[in-house]
Amino acid sequence: QVQLVESGGGLVQPGGSLRLSCVTSGLDFNMFRVRWYRQAPGKERDMVISIGTGGASTTYDESVKGRFAISRDNAKNTVFLQMNNLKPEDTATYYCNAYRITGGEEYWGKGTLVTVSS
Repeated sequence: QVQLVESGGGLVQPGGSLRLSCVTSGLDFNMFRVRWYRQAPGKERDMVISIGTGGASTTYDESVKGRFAISRDNAKNTVFLQMNNLKPEDTATYYCNAYRITGGEEYWGKGTLVTVSS
């Protein structure tokens, strides 16, 4: 069974940093592109950052460019999201999404809550 489990969320002050992890299992991880989405209460779920299968291709939403970084450890089937200079508007539930372009497979984690507040 495919599973994506996020962790690392919590409360952080504005300007602080947080590192999220997404541990995957049950899929051929090396064949999946991974994206982090976030959803604030009452708002749409939006993609914030993505990484290619080999880790060389990254895409950012304009709102997080220069502040967030994505990386992956294929040996551990894990993706990380490093968030720096956090702002209150970054407050949301963050979801890990594994997507395979060939075949259109897509899997979601249950999310981890990030709260940026003083």
